[in-house]
Amino acid sequence: MNLRVPGPTPLPRPVLEAVGEQMINHRGPEFEDLIAEITANLKEIFVTKHDVVTLTCSGTGGLEAAVSNTLSPGQRVVVISIGVFGDRVAEMARAYGADVATVSFEPGHAADPDRVRQALAEEAAAEVVFVTHNETSTGVTNDLEVLAGVIKGEFDRMLVVDGISSIGSIPCPVDEWGIDVAISGSQKGWMAPPGLAMVSISPRGWAAIEKARMPRFYLDLFKAQRAFEKGQTPWTPAMSTLYGLRQGLRLILERGIDNVHADHARYGDLTRRLVKDAGLELFADESHASNTVTSVRVPEGVVWKELSAMARETHNVVLAGGQGELSGKLFRVGHLGWVLDGELKQAVDAVVQCLNGQHVSAPNNAGTA
Repeated sequence: MNLRVPGPTPLPRPVLEAVGEQMINHRGPEFEDLIAEITANLKEIFVTKHDVVTLTCSGTGGLEAAVSNTLSPGQRVVVISIGVFGDRVAEMARAYGADVATVSFEPGHAADPDRVRQALAEEAAAEVVFVTHNETSTGVTNDLEVLAGVIKGEFDRMLVVDGISSIGSIPCPVDEWGIDVAISGSQKGWMAPPGLAMVSISPRGWAAIEKARMPRFYLDLFKAQRAFEKGQTPWTPAMSTLYGLRQGLRLILERGIDNVHADHARYGDLTRRLVKDAGLELFADESHASNTVTSVRVPEGVVWKELSAMARETHNVVLAGGQGELSGKLFRVGHLGWVLDGELKQAVDAVVQCLNGQHVSAPNNAGTA
């Protein structure tokens, strides 16, 4: 199966083998060694000298931890949204009782620093700003370095970043850009199964967590950090996923993080070129197109569910559809983590062959990639 969704991602053989290792005592010395190695390697890839905690939950759980640990009921907060996942953070914060100001941008486009600057000037009471680095629903990557310069450098606000589908695949030096809380998820570029959220926290982040008054228990970051200091986790961890993450981290560092970033830049460029050469239309603004997922417009007159089923059943290719208001209007090709060039070519070729097989008039120049 050629799984080309933006998570969960295919796993290389060494990770699959690691996931099958025997269980150990999560309160014993073997686990202490396991979590210490994972945390040290995560710090290297997050490019941070500060704390990183690992939670047994999805990336969404990591985002909920960021919301519930840094905010208090009624607190004003700014959420910069460029798609479904930015909207989800705003929805979470409202569910916990925060007073949310959402700064939204047209799907397919990145956040405009000038509009962010204007919004923050109008939101003097908002001490915390949430930003999605890489929006997988639209295949757009925000220029986080520039946005951080506005949020931190000009307005000195606390910065929380959804880096679930970016960190480990796209450059995101946490300390250099002044990110106070950054979240990622094991099922993305880390080449590990779903089930873990990794959260980096700066001293300013800890200060905010200390004064925050939203309820939390399982996702309490203080509990997670105190447990880590004893070589443990506060609750029973996802042991097999931790084995997989440890091996995935080893593979990333063996390759070299700069090379991994360059690989993903090449995957993104190759996929976009294949899409355009096939006569299909990219959805995202190419100047901010993601190097982990490419969004493509569904051609006029084509029913996405039928196209998706045909690609899966006749070509063994699994693609992701659009989300929310974009459902049926675009599809997405994931290319993060463990990727082979031939898999990307096969995925685009399968789409074109399915379009021809549907007897739908394919776009101009459509052919095999």
